[in-house]
Amino acid sequence: MSWTCHGKTNKDMVAKLHEYGIIHSKVAADAMIQIDRADYVLDRRSAYIDSPQPIGYNATISAPHMHAYCLDYLSEHLKPGNRVLDVGSGSGYLAAVFALMVGETGRTVGVEHISQLVDRSIESIKKGPAAHLLDKGALSIHVGDGKKGFPDEAPYDAIHVGAAASEIPEALVNQLKPGGRIVIPVVDSLMIIDKLADGTLKQKSVMDVRYVPLV
Repeated sequence: MSWTCHGKTNKDMVAKLHEYGIIHSKVAADAMIQIDRADYVLDRRSAYIDSPQPIGYNATISAPHMHAYCLDYLSEHLKPGNRVLDVGSGSGYLAAVFALMVGETGRTVGVEHISQLVDRSIESIKKGPAAHLLDKGALSIHVGDGKKGFPDEAPYDAIHVGAAASEIPEALVNQLKPGGRIVIPVVDSLMIIDKLADGTLKQKSVMDVRYVPLV
């Protein structure tokens, strides 16, 4: 039961996510342990509560269980050296986790339309173990329209979208590598979209969700 995955510490929270079978990838869990959620919320006292938290500007950081689900769905596409795009990167938390997973030889790009959140997310990332990836240029966060992706660094092995789209943005599909995967909420359904080797798409809905709209 995802809503019971509260913890007293960041490590305890991730242990609960594993205990309840939400996150299976050891690499993803280890990255979540390293990136302290408390650095990415406004109220550190509620950092390890398994619920969304406001981060200002009518935006939220997703509940830990949703981050864990998305990491698990994308884990096979977040290998060292891979390229990942985080659309609606918000607090920067998940971009930092992605960056640890793909490492210095990979490339992690976050796109967020609220400039104040971009600035704050960069400051949050600088507090933790992904800071050196910012310095090396392996991780960057940009102000932009996430529906258009970030073509300058495409194609991507993995694309995560952290807000609900009304439909699947064509630009994101075009920027996905053959063999790559998108995890995206569409209206009220979390979708997994795989691009096959011949460029065709395989889509499936994995759960009902409630996200803020992608704007």
